[in-house]
Amino acid sequence: MVSEQILKSRTALRKELREARRALSAVQQEEAACGIAEQLHQLPLLNHARNIAGYLVNDGEVDLGPYIASQWQSTPSKQFALPVLHPVCKGHLLFLFYSSHTALVKNKYKINEPALSCQNVLPTSQCDVILMPLVGFDIKGNRLGMGGGYYDRTLAFTRTKRHSHDQLSPNNPKLVGIAHDIQEVKSLPIAPWDVPLDAIVTPTRTLIFNNT
Repeated sequence: MVSEQILKSRTALRKELREARRALSAVQQEEAACGIAEQLHQLPLLNHARNIAGYLVNDGEVDLGPYIASQWQSTPSKQFALPVLHPVCKGHLLFLFYSSHTALVKNKYKINEPALSCQNVLPTSQCDVILMPLVGFDIKGNRLGMGGGYYDRTLAFTRTKRHSHDQLSPNNPKLVGIAHDIQEVKSLPIAPWDVPLDAIVTPTRTLIFNNT
């Protein structure tokens, strides 16, 4: 169980950090997007990744657009996917393949996502790397999301396999949090459902964690 005090602390921190990233200027956001692209180009986890799940920018998040566009041009063998609200399993995500020709629709949060098509679904377990937007993080790799729990529910299987050390099960997707530098806090109040990250990338640095 998580105490009411911790929940209130997470809610207040989430509000503060969302306001801070939304306050960044267009120039600052553009610089952050370029910085993230440079950091991701140097991230070993992505070197041999073929299926990469990302996200479309919303609510002041760091824009992955420049990185994805550069990979489409330089490494056509890499395939990208985007999260879609699961039409059946409430509170969960699906990942659908994404290209420059993908038809997009707005979900109930007014966020663009690929139009649902069963043939374009990429099973979560077949994602090599998932680039996840963060609201907040600390140097220990703890993460704070938007509060809906979509990623935590969808990726709960990775926590089970990390703890079971099951060598016969498929490899977990590598989980990489993406954030602005201003989203770092000294210490983040954590919850038991938080999914551990393998790395956190900001426009100026990359933090790698030994969670496997």
